[in-house]
Amino acid sequence: MNRTPAALPTKSHYQILDGLRGVAALIVVMFHTFEPYSKGDHSKQILNHGYLAVDFFFLLSGFVVAYAYDDRWGKMSQWDFYKRRLIRLQPMVIMGSVIGAAFFYFQTGPAFPLIAGTPVWKMLLVMLVGFTLVPLLPSMDIRGWNEMHPLDGPAWSLFFEYIANILYAVGIRKLSNKALGIFVFLSAVLLVHLAVSSPNGDVIGGWSIDKEQLHIGFARLLYPFFAGMLLMRIGKRIHLPGGFAICSLLVIVSLCMPRIGGTHQLWMNGLYESFCIIVLFPLIVAIGAGDRTSGSFQNKISKLLGDISYPLYITHYPLIYIYTAWVVRDKVPAAPGAVAGVLLFIASVTIAYACLKLYDEPVRAWLSRRFLGKTTS
Repeated sequence: MNRTPAALPTKSHYQILDGLRGVAALIVVMFHTFEPYSKGDHSKQILNHGYLAVDFFFLLSGFVVAYAYDDRWGKMSQWDFYKRRLIRLQPMVIMGSVIGAAFFYFQTGPAFPLIAGTPVWKMLLVMLVGFTLVPLLPSMDIRGWNEMHPLDGPAWSLFFEYIANILYAVGIRKLSNKALGIFVFLSAVLLVHLAVSSPNGDVIGGWSIDKEQLHIGFARLLYPFFAGMLLMRIGKRIHLPGGFAICSLLVIVSLCMPRIGGTHQLWMNGLYESFCIIVLFPLIVAIGAGDRTSGSFQNKISKLLGDISYPLYITHYPLIYIYTAWVVRDKVPAAPGAVAGVLLFIASVTIAYACLKLYDEPVRAWLSRRFLGKTTS
């Protein structure tokens, strides 16, 4: 009997890295809660660099994908790989779109000028397209923000995640470490150029289908994802006691750092973000990957945070839309806004955990049995 790749033993997790993904996802929710009070001014955002969590996620994904699949290609086809990735990611993409559709008409207001005039049939069509992660052109926008996924904004990063997985499967996995290193270096140059030359002095963007936003999206994707892949391959690990606590603190500080350089030295903030993505985040992953202690309380916390990280990231934003519409429409002061923000945070985590246990895990288990559990002779 020759078993399919699906029947092979599952590899152990880097539990600490899963937990760090959860820490970053919690910060993303807080970042988005504060965002309406910045009124679009990047320098006034309170948790100023929370958006860098996306770049951290890309790095983690590259590391984990290479760890999970690099040594399996002799026993696995490209389609086997795609099935595995779709089963892992796609169910919550669908759920994020469904939740976005359910909450859509509660978000009406000046912040989202197109909602009131959007017919139900068009919203449902956008939801169905959202199930596939196929990006929408600005002409199909139903919100007014020109998002490629206007029912669930963060799905833009999953669109790029899928592109990275395709690039990995099609050919980049075949590169030698030296060739991959050159590719990663050139990607770092592209990223630094974006960060330093950006009119806002940052890497914010990537969620629209136009030339500028696609440039941002690919610049943010290519370095971290494939640097994560390279980091896994070369095996650099840093072994420190209390690795999870150290890494969590580094993630929190880097994502909550105030704006660097002010409005007159935008390049300084660009350099800070380049440093975080190119140097600090790989360092954090190297420390996290070097802490493999099992059976400890920190691993239980890491597992919980890791389990909810993806559902939290992909489902929280419809609540943020409602919150943003309310703050902008009613000119809500910071104090009552903070109280509502805490409730939003609790609701987001609750919805994410419910989606995980009642939907994501059962659906993935069924899909795995249905499409990955067969044996062939």
